[in-house]
Amino acid sequence: MANWLNDVVRPKIRAAFVKRDTPDNLWTKCPGCGQMLFHRELAENLNVCHHCGHHMRFGLSERIELILDPGFTLVPIPEVQLDPLKFRDEKRYTDRLKDARAKTGQNDAMAVAYGTVNGLGAVLAVQNFAFMGGSMGLAVGEALIAAAERAVDHGVPLIVVTAAGGARMQEGILSLMQMPRSTVAVEMLRDAKLPYIVVLTDPTTGGVTASFAMLGDIQMAEPGALIGFAGQRVIEQTIREKLPEGFQRAEYLLEHGIIDMVVPRKEMKERLTKVVSLLMNRRPPPAVKLPARA
Repeated sequence: MANWLNDVVRPKIRAAFVKRDTPDNLWTKCPGCGQMLFHRELAENLNVCHHCGHHMRFGLSERIELILDPGFTLVPIPEVQLDPLKFRDEKRYTDRLKDARAKTGQNDAMAVAYGTVNGLGAVLAVQNFAFMGGSMGLAVGEALIAAAERAVDHGVPLIVVTAAGGARMQEGILSLMQMPRSTVAVEMLRDAKLPYIVVLTDPTTGGVTASFAMLGDIQMAEPGALIGFAGQRVIEQTIREKLPEGFQRAEYLLEHGIIDMVVPRKEMKERLTKVVSLLMNRRPPPAVKLPARA
């Protein structure tokens, strides 16, 4: 009896309570409905919950590949001074930049690519929220200028996908100066009579909202995206009034005429194709039909 208890029963009891060696990143909990989502299925669905449609944040590289056709090229962005103010809080700013670069594999919070959207030429600039909250500093300002110049040089629209917590505090007034600089970039497109299209994603706030994010000829947004300048609690404390539920969400902004359309992620490329073709008065090239196999 003793051997049976020691050799059979006790190992089974221990096994029932031993933590399984299952990777923690196999499942993701949806912030919208609380459902557990298998990571592979979530990735195949473009980081959109297939239960409630909640749009989770999307990677920079994935965003570029979603919108542009294969064969796009990355636009080089001029180097900027890394730490102009020698800023330090709990960590040196240079150390934060190193950490963000190691984490994301990106040089800064915005990347620019030139290519086609279903055959229609376009320049695409995408903010990366994973890089210090997508904050706008000198590098983002240079990226926007480079994107606008490339669009003007090639006579194509500029599409900007926003995702940011605002200006980068570690660069102080130099960060805030990127707001008028980004406005100048948009004016370059206006002068060249080229479309400027903005896709607002979750979240788009602060100085980004107060500058280039709200200057588009066409303003799109993903479902449920948080879009605003200050946070709801700050606004309520300032005006001492209760604000409507969801007043900073994409659907509320669409209802009140602040943006033009709310577009699910899966439909974004096709909608951008239609908008670009209309604004440029061009039709996308017809799809090539492959001959049937014998």
